[in-house]
Amino acid sequence: MIVYELVCTQQHRFEGWFASAEDFERQRKCGMLSCPVCADPDIAKLPSARIGGFAQPEPSEQQQAAPSALEFHKQVAQLLEAIIANTDDVGRRFAEEARRIHYEEAPRRPIRGVATLSETRELIEEGIAVLPLPIPPREEMN
Repeated sequence: MIVYELVCTQQHRFEGWFASAEDFERQRKCGMLSCPVCADPDIAKLPSARIGGFAQPEPSEQQQAAPSALEFHKQVAQLLEAIIANTDDVGRRFAEEARRIHYEEAPRRPIRGVATLSETRELIEEGIAVLPLPIPPREEMN
């Protein structure tokens, strides 16, 4: 597992965990990465300094216990299934419904749906807590 310090064009810094350097590049080129703050898909890897020379250190207990790529994908799939099972899909009405819930015009409940980047920014500016997640349609999940 490799951990990279990443940055978007808005200078939001965040961490990304990848199975390998090739895995990071593949996900970046396919547009699978986005900033967790503003959903910007233009992500770059920040330079990092090597500590203590070029020899590979012995893996720590935490690294040895890290899940394999297959196990990681299974965990992500389980998380997505839990999100889908425990939220109402409001589709493209997400921004509208999030506002209705926030302003107590609709029953409080967990929702998921689709919002544009500008709609997401507006919700955040209004103080409405949202978390952009790349949840594919069920038929595209494998």
